[in-house]
Amino acid sequence: MTTLLTGATGFVGSAVARALAVRGHTLRLLTRPGSDRRNLAGLDAEVVTGDLTDPASLARAAHGCRYVLHVAADYRFWVPDPDAMLRANVDGAVAMIRAAADAGAERIVHCSSVAALGQIGDGTPADEDTPAKPADFVGIYKRSKYLAEQAVLDLVRRDGLPVVVVNPSSPVGPRDIKPTPTGKMILDAAAGRVPAYIDTGLNVVHVDDVAEGHVLALERGRVGQRYILGGENLPLKDILALVCDVANRKPPSIRLPEAVLWPAAFAMEQLAKVTGIVPMMTRDHLKMARKKMYFSSAKAVAELGYRPRPVRSAMEDAVAWFRSAGMLRG
Repeated sequence: MTTLLTGATGFVGSAVARALAVRGHTLRLLTRPGSDRRNLAGLDAEVVTGDLTDPASLARAAHGCRYVLHVAADYRFWVPDPDAMLRANVDGAVAMIRAAADAGAERIVHCSSVAALGQIGDGTPADEDTPAKPADFVGIYKRSKYLAEQAVLDLVRRDGLPVVVVNPSSPVGPRDIKPTPTGKMILDAAAGRVPAYIDTGLNVVHVDDVAEGHVLALERGRVGQRYILGGENLPLKDILALVCDVANRKPPSIRLPEAVLWPAAFAMEQLAKVTGIVPMMTRDHLKMARKKMYFSSAKAVAELGYRPRPVRSAMEDAVAWFRSAGMLRG
């Protein structure tokens, strides 16, 4: 039987495709017309075109598929049209899950994000049961992922759909062609373009471990459950220092207080509205940074057999790939 994967041209999706291929899955990959297909190189798969805003194309893609993994999403922290992100991430997720169920899929995996979970913020790792508050969902991306996850779980509860949800943290590693927001931070640090840092923290994980977690959720996950796919919790200062060590750069040593950055963030946002160039920093970035985004993957470890590798390995692979792709010089 065939396994349908959405988002395979993207960073996480391309890693999931390779993890499925290793398991012997017959792959059908849903791509948008005109999408960049570099990440599909070397994959033995049927490629079909469709769009998350076109339910008919999703139904055609899902037809005859035993398994469906929905990984496609608009992953940006600043967008000129927030409604477009909501249509892709929320309405698109619901449409894809429904199409998979209508096609008779035996098991469906929905890729959410730790952005959809509650946070503690003081350095204590949150988990799948940490209560979520509206204040946790700063910015359109986090809000869209939260709304999508809630809508998908409502389908599970109401209609009994066979869906397992995974919540990746901040993946890094090969084939981050755009790059993603986390990848851009790694790339900038490796290139010596990050002279300072703010007091925050992230959970960082190798993208291939996230991919393996998707396959484990497909094979072993409990329907209606969420599983955090994370790696190590580290202060931003330590993350940047690790990247710089791998790239043979001097790490940033200047810690900037949030108040100093607000005017710059506002100015960058205004410039972005005029030029369309993605701002390096926004006010939402600063709001999110007030909490250390630390998470525990203990549930995935216990129930799925998830085993993330040390974060240094992820940084080494990311830097090496950026160099091989010509995105990082020196």
